[in-house]
Amino acid sequence: MIQSMTGYGKSAIELPDKRINVEIKSLNSKALDLSTRIAPLYREKEMEIRAEIARALERGKVDFSLWVEKKESADLATPIDQSLVQAYYNRIREICAATGLPEPADWVGTLLRLPDVLAKNEVQELTDEEWAQAHEAIRQAIDALVDFRKQEGAALEKKFREKIANISVLLAEVEPYEQERVGKIKGRITEALEKTLTVDYDKNRLEQELIYYIEKLDVNEEKQRLANHLRYFVETLEGGHGQGKKLGFIAQEMGREINTLGSKSNHAEMQRIVVRMKDELEQIKEQVLNVM
Repeated sequence: MIQSMTGYGKSAIELPDKRINVEIKSLNSKALDLSTRIAPLYREKEMEIRAEIARALERGKVDFSLWVEKKESADLATPIDQSLVQAYYNRIREICAATGLPEPADWVGTLLRLPDVLAKNEVQELTDEEWAQAHEAIRQAIDALVDFRKQEGAALEKKFREKIANISVLLAEVEPYEQERVGKIKGRITEALEKTLTVDYDKNRLEQELIYYIEKLDVNEEKQRLANHLRYFVETLEGGHGQGKKLGFIAQEMGREINTLGSKSNHAEMQRIVVRMKDELEQIKEQVLNVM
């Protein structure tokens, strides 16, 4: 089954003090174009994350985000060194008593402004246990995106089969007009000669020239090649994912045969059929850009 390059996946893992969120989106692109936004604690794992995304997604313009939400129950207050505050308090009182200076009116404000009273937050290190849980969230988000791509791919395949079938039907509609076209061309040329020439002409030579001219307008080869391309397109659809570029090439070849068919048709109804073929093919070309 083919896959679309469009997808979305999201997951979250609950920890006692935080929630790890992962979101990943992808759009169509000729190659893998990956951008990441990763919470500082997990940035040391960025290369590992990138490698895993590349293995799973292969192609597409991919946006990956990993962020952390602290829980309300988590202790978010800046820690205060209580023993140091007590030591400062005792020392200031001693100095005031020895020098006769008045004690501060605002003890709290004075003490909190002293050096090292407000302890700096400890630098967090990523533990193996937390990384294992974050990694699981990443895998879940990637899997969700791949499942999304498969669903989109199934819808694309259904659309492609419908359009290929429509072109096949239109190709079969060309046949009844081919012989009619030959008779009309022959009659038009003969009538023009009889109106413009006042002398007799070699009817055998005219027949030979008409045969040569009509052979140049023969579309059997184009019809055969187009039919082959239509079958090959369907066979490629059934070849699994990773067929997007090949399907694009086949669609280009189909376009060449349809264009040649139109230039050779020289018949109003055949040209209308060709226009309808082009419309169906254009819809295929637009959607094939989204195929992996």
